[in-house]
Amino acid sequence: MKKIYFDHSATTPVDKDVLKVMLPYFTKNFGNPSSIHSFGQKAMTGVDQARAQAAKFLNCKPDEIVFTSGSTEANNLAINGVVKAINKRNKAAKKLHIITSVIEHDSVLEPIAGLEREGFEVTHLSVKSNGVIDPEEFKKAIKENTVLVSIMYVNSEVGSIQPIREIGKIIKKINDNKLKTWQNREPNERGDKPELIYFHTDATQAANFLSCDTQYNYIDLLSISGHKIYGPKGAGLLFVKSGTPIIASQLGGHHENNRRSGTLNTAGIIGLGKALENLDQEKVEKNNQNISKIRDLLVAGIQKNIPDVVLNTDRENSTPAHAHFSFLGVEGESILIALDLAGIAVSTGSACASNSLKASHVVVAMGIKIEVAHSSIRFSLGKYNTIEEVETLIRILPPIITRLRKMSPEL
Repeated sequence: MKKIYFDHSATTPVDKDVLKVMLPYFTKNFGNPSSIHSFGQKAMTGVDQARAQAAKFLNCKPDEIVFTSGSTEANNLAINGVVKAINKRNKAAKKLHIITSVIEHDSVLEPIAGLEREGFEVTHLSVKSNGVIDPEEFKKAIKENTVLVSIMYVNSEVGSIQPIREIGKIIKKINDNKLKTWQNREPNERGDKPELIYFHTDATQAANFLSCDTQYNYIDLLSISGHKIYGPKGAGLLFVKSGTPIIASQLGGHHENNRRSGTLNTAGIIGLGKALENLDQEKVEKNNQNISKIRDLLVAGIQKNIPDVVLNTDRENSTPAHAHFSFLGVEGESILIALDLAGIAVSTGSACASNSLKASHVVVAMGIKIEVAHSSIRFSLGKYNTIEEVETLIRILPPIITRLRKMSPEL
């Protein structure tokens, strides 16, 4: 039985050319990049190249890249690192304010919840029925004491794309006005420089499909994970714009310009750099077109052959890879298991929470009833999926749904 993989939002296979550049750093170029001898310097040369590749992808300076173990660590570093750095120099002892959304990944929601328990003020923005925040609501949420905004670029479950550039422009305008007002005062009346608002976006699910140009999007901090872009697990990065205050979350060394201690994962970083290099605009556009065609076939096939289904993904404002459905009257877990037994891998939501039987907080936040949310399945496509695989799914899935509905006590 040929296996079919429709769970690319959870992880992706490592591309062959990515694996190829990684292999020498396990055996031949195995030195610690922090060592000054030739073995270490050979490894550091590879790390420097990966840093340059990441900087090119993000349109930033190489020294603005902090390598991490993935997006979870990067998100934690961005949130805790910035807020605690600002709080440390907070002479006015103001209660600092953070803005995020209700549909963020847990690696954003939980560190922010931790800060809220410590006394920081937090605003959680709601989303519309398509899973997108309202920029006007965001504007109204900004306060004089707002110091950090953390809004994901693309939602991992339904694929909704947030208006990142618009948010960035709003923040930039506010920051520019703050600085202008301060500079226009007489030198003896200025006092301390005003605290600015810093903008973080979790781009884990966006990098494969959208521009992550940090200058164009007015971003201060951005998280990426290698294993979501056909690179290795355990390697990620955080972009930290020059001048952004940040405190390291783990101590014990002076790695990454004192922003992240720990021996560098050389082979993983090399693979991450290559995976980012592979995301040039021409390749991304070609992959997007192919994946979009396959997604459209999948959606049409399900809607034509299975009654009582709800498409929760807004195809006009999502990545081409996502198709999130609710199959009314059936538990999503039951569908997942049945498809897995048939050789098809899908998900009920975020891989980091897929072992939980709770309804997705993302889908519920979009206004979908809990019982409908429980019947959800996420299909997330990748660049190696084929039309034939979708045709196989459309042949196998309808009888599975029919059988499960007959077994359901609700029908």
